[in-house]
Amino acid sequence: MAAELSAHDLIAKHRPTLDQALEAIRTRAYWSPHPEHPKAYGENGSLGMAEGKAAFDALLGTRLDLDQPGTDDWVGGETSPYGIELGVTYPHADIDTLLPAMKAGQRAWRDAGAQARAVVCLEILKRISDRTHEFAHAVMHTSGQAFMMAFQAGGPHAQDRGLEAVAYAYAEQVRTPDEAEWTKPQGKRDPLKLGKRFKAVPRGIALVIGCNTFPTWNGYPGLFASLATGNAVLVKPHPRGVLPLALTVQVAREVLAETGFDPNLVALAAERPGEGIAKTLATRPEIRIIDYTGSTSFGDWLEANARQAQVYTEKAGVNTVLVESTDNYKGMLSNLAFSLSLYSGQMCTTPQNLLIPRDGITTDEGAKSYDEVVTDLARSVGGLLGDDARANALLGAIVNPDVKARLEAAAGLGEVALASREIVNPEFPDAVVRTPVIVKLDGAKPDDEAAYMSECFGPVSFAVAVDSATDGVELLRRTIADKGAMTVGAYTTSDEVAGAVEEVCLDECAQLSLNLTGGVYVNQTAAFSDFHGSGGNPAANAALCDAAFVANRFRMVEIRREA
Repeated sequence: MAAELSAHDLIAKHRPTLDQALEAIRTRAYWSPHPEHPKAYGENGSLGMAEGKAAFDALLGTRLDLDQPGTDDWVGGETSPYGIELGVTYPHADIDTLLPAMKAGQRAWRDAGAQARAVVCLEILKRISDRTHEFAHAVMHTSGQAFMMAFQAGGPHAQDRGLEAVAYAYAEQVRTPDEAEWTKPQGKRDPLKLGKRFKAVPRGIALVIGCNTFPTWNGYPGLFASLATGNAVLVKPHPRGVLPLALTVQVAREVLAETGFDPNLVALAAERPGEGIAKTLATRPEIRIIDYTGSTSFGDWLEANARQAQVYTEKAGVNTVLVESTDNYKGMLSNLAFSLSLYSGQMCTTPQNLLIPRDGITTDEGAKSYDEVVTDLARSVGGLLGDDARANALLGAIVNPDVKARLEAAAGLGEVALASREIVNPEFPDAVVRTPVIVKLDGAKPDDEAAYMSECFGPVSFAVAVDSATDGVELLRRTIADKGAMTVGAYTTSDEVAGAVEEVCLDECAQLSLNLTGGVYVNQTAAFSDFHGSGGNPAANAALCDAAFVANRFRMVEIRREA
């Protein structure tokens, strides 16, 4: 296969970016090579706003032919949460044909070395970045995210997470030298001498099981971590969120072919309606790595049954915020209101339980009772979403009927402090748009515990009255230990309370945000600096991204001989 792009050219082009990424994960300082503003695109080969929308529109109703081996059918059926039929069809694969074809290219990919693999991955990310506007519409119309969130989270933020995984993968592979000379003195006898070579060897074929809400943001870390460490990658998207990952596979295959590698190193596994191929794929002996984001039940099933594979899961938890005191009451309410509202709470990091002492809290505006805090928070959410245009821009659309059903059922679980209301999206009148509901519950009542100790994914929050800050800390500990948490937040002016919350999060391995009152929110994390999940509590067994996320995707094989 003739290469149109040489490794030398790609190293010259992308090595500076790789070096900056390596420095960023070392310092944990802010850095991103991918612009967050839509107007930053449109030059140097990237698609501008109009071109990106036109490219997305041109995809509708078409067949996305990836030229994969083993294609035996064409499948599709995605409907946008905004009410439009996408009409895109994708190749359905005969797995018995596709998996051997994917395996065939791994030897050359393995032998290319860590640096070559890294820069090929960076070229894939660069081409995706150039099409960020197109990808943004694809993410918007499969996830229900509002456009700006789909643009940022599905575009530059997802690309950052992919690049972060490549940087970690490269760092772990080059930790061991390619060659070493080993000499052991033997006193008066001649020393023992060996020449040693070391090679990073991939585990095999990796399976990425995509999610509906964040197909690229959650999909790219595992995809690029596995590819950069020498593995072929089979991408199995969520049936309602195929297009963004199918476009990703298309770009990856193009780059691999142009650089002289087998394009079948990356392939798509789309499925027929109701086919449910994830379980079948996950237990195939060829599948040696699995990355999964989704429900706890299927994540648990994967961990228990995909025994031949290294399984990385991000499941679900009950994210909790303890509200004990604050020196910026308005800032706290504003920050929480935004966190509860963003993307209709359809994020694995959105707070669910707000633990508030029943005797109230102290603030810079004086003492506030439990009822006052809940009422003021409801008013803050209502004010944030009072204008329908702004509400549509923040909320997006409800991604599936299950979320809508949970939202409607939540009102019957306790006293409603903030009722959900329906909002019409004038551009997409068939979109289901709902504001959040806040329900009061009592932490001392066993009947209420069943509600707040269960994940209620979507725009649902529980204001849980606790007897004291100490009781709140203990409930926080029990929640993380039993249910897991992707995020924990706390508001307190007390060093003692802050220390107690910190100890709980250290003990139970949960990521903590303290006293956020500005433009940083508990449900947002920045690549290269923040860890998404910890891998140490039931919500997830992996963190995005740390060395543990990449290091077990390859093994180091040694070849030694006498010098």
